[in-house]
Amino acid sequence: MFQRFEGAMTALVTPFRDGRVDDRALADLVEAQIAGGIDGLVPAGTTGESATLTIEEQVHVISVVVKQARGRVPVVAGAGANATAEAIELSRGAREAGADGLLHVTPYYNRPTQDGIVRHFQEIVRGMGQPLPILVYNVPSRTGSDVLPETVAKLAQIDAVVGIKEATGNVLRATHILARCGDRITVLSGDDFTMFPLYAVGARGVISVLSNIAPRWVADMWDHVRAGAWDKAREIHYRLQPLTELLFSEASPTPIKTCLAMAGRMTDEFRSPLYPATPALREKLQAALREAGLP
Repeated sequence: MFQRFEGAMTALVTPFRDGRVDDRALADLVEAQIAGGIDGLVPAGTTGESATLTIEEQVHVISVVVKQARGRVPVVAGAGANATAEAIELSRGAREAGADGLLHVTPYYNRPTQDGIVRHFQEIVRGMGQPLPILVYNVPSRTGSDVLPETVAKLAQIDAVVGIKEATGNVLRATHILARCGDRITVLSGDDFTMFPLYAVGARGVISVLSNIAPRWVADMWDHVRAGAWDKAREIHYRLQPLTELLFSEASPTPIKTCLAMAGRMTDEFRSPLYPATPALREKLQAALREAGLP
């Protein structure tokens, strides 16, 4: 049986300093997440600027996170690529670095058919030999392809595929997946603004950008839902909604890294073609952080 992942998980940013990965800032971020009650860590995904990391850097980031986490929470490493062979290479590297699971975005730019998506994941599992549990990442706004509910049901027949990060922003989509798959696959919210609504229809967690700066709030929301305290969870949802919307007002992870830089936790350094936030966005983020009671 493959491990399942649920709860409040953080899509970690990748701190940079002078063009290189800032290991110290990354390790400190991991520690802050665990102290904040987060249930899992997801390095080297979209929020971690994986698209502009080399394979060596990506594996290095995963290794830093694994070493700092020290088994206290699972590490689900971003290993997706638009080329299946590269996705297999990244998967092997993540396994060697000690990851507990993998997050695989559907192949981007190529726009494979639904059957091609299924074959892609089958080849990853075969190519690894000893596969780790896999979360499928469906984010059509970035990839140009959409994993339809009937395709998710087919992917759920692959033993190593244990869940899906659903980032269409569509609550109805999650409902259709859950109706087709039941408990064969774990649905996780892939958008902070759909976190609470998806919990209401049966999602079992989130892979959050917001929790980089507000781990305790995101963790508490899930804990309240799990305990049946929906009023308390709803209160957190509305308290954080203005900040959540701002975090996706420009290409992520620009806003969330800006928040962390303003809090003194890392530089606001990015890999081109991403650049620091505009003064106008910084001002709005500062106001939203104050309103939410965050540093």
